[in-house]
Amino acid sequence: MLEPNPIHIDDRLLATFLDRLRDIFAAIDQEYSRAAGHYQFQCDRCPDNCCLTRFYHHTYLEYYYLRTGFEKQDSRKKGDILFKAEEVCRETAKADKKQMPVRLMCPLNDDSLCTLYPFRPMICRMHGIPHELQKPGRKVIAGPGCGTFDDCCSHKGYFKFDRTPFYLEMAKLENEFKQTVGIEGKIKMTVAEMILSITQEKKD
Repeated sequence: MLEPNPIHIDDRLLATFLDRLRDIFAAIDQEYSRAAGHYQFQCDRCPDNCCLTRFYHHTYLEYYYLRTGFEKQDSRKKGDILFKAEEVCRETAKADKKQMPVRLMCPLNDDSLCTLYPFRPMICRMHGIPHELQKPGRKVIAGPGCGTFDDCCSHKGYFKFDRTPFYLEMAKLENEFKQTVGIEGKIKMTVAEMILSITQEKKD
């Protein structure tokens, strides 16, 4: 786990970047809704719950955006999220030590609903439906939908959902942010690790 650099970032400057991130997320949500509408696909309490998947997130901006949502919660909710995050990280470490696969519920999941849904990271917004990705100088990579999608919608014709522009916009904004505030290195964190880092940051 690579934790965010312990540096002070001006609140107004950070808010400017998070506003721009919010615009990217709004565009993602719109395109996802168009594709999901084509398939008549609804991600609602499905048995193949993506919240059990260990997703890594790779931008500082997603970390700070999630922190914004976490800080809006009351102390009781924060405590509940932190308790679950600690448990997930502890059990994940045990499984990794034994080189065993692990599927643990995201600490933001509360009765199949995301506690910080408006602030969730990018991959949480795009997962579930077939998509494509165009890397420079390479052929288009086609990605599948989730198991629940395959069960109910795989017979329907493909509706183009291109992740490429969103990844490019995110990378551009992230690089600009890091250069502006003087952050070096990369980030690779699960949501549970982010929550632990957020709470540790406050203690420091």
